[in-house]
Amino acid sequence: MDLAIEPDIYEPNINEKGDYIDNIPYSSKFQNGLRCPCGTRKEHVFDSRPSFTSHIKTKTHHKWLQELNTNKLNHYTENIKLKELINSQKLIIAKLQKDIDESNQLIAHLTKKIAIKENANLEIDLISF
Repeated sequence: MDLAIEPDIYEPNINEKGDYIDNIPYSSKFQNGLRCPCGTRKEHVFDSRPSFTSHIKTKTHHKWLQELNTNKLNHYTENIKLKELINSQKLIIAKLQKDIDESNQLIAHLTKKIAIKENANLEIDLISF
């Protein structure tokens, strides 16, 4: 199995006022490529700083950044809900894993009992010979 290297996802910075602002990442961030979630070029991967610099000047990217700032409270609320969902799913997964482990123990126990019973039936009474 080959490992695929995925491009990084661009994250704008937050200024002192709490607003999202563009920040051009260091050149090292472009090593695996950089994908911007703004939707201007949905599957495009930027491989250099100059190409990304020109991208963040587009109207669609500016509109996306403005929308992030307008809806930041909604993003915060959604983040809290998603964390709660993840925690509840972790509990569900843990319970299911426990059920699986208990079932596997029961199967092993019953298999052992069946094997013992079959071995008992195979024993031959040597005295009757």
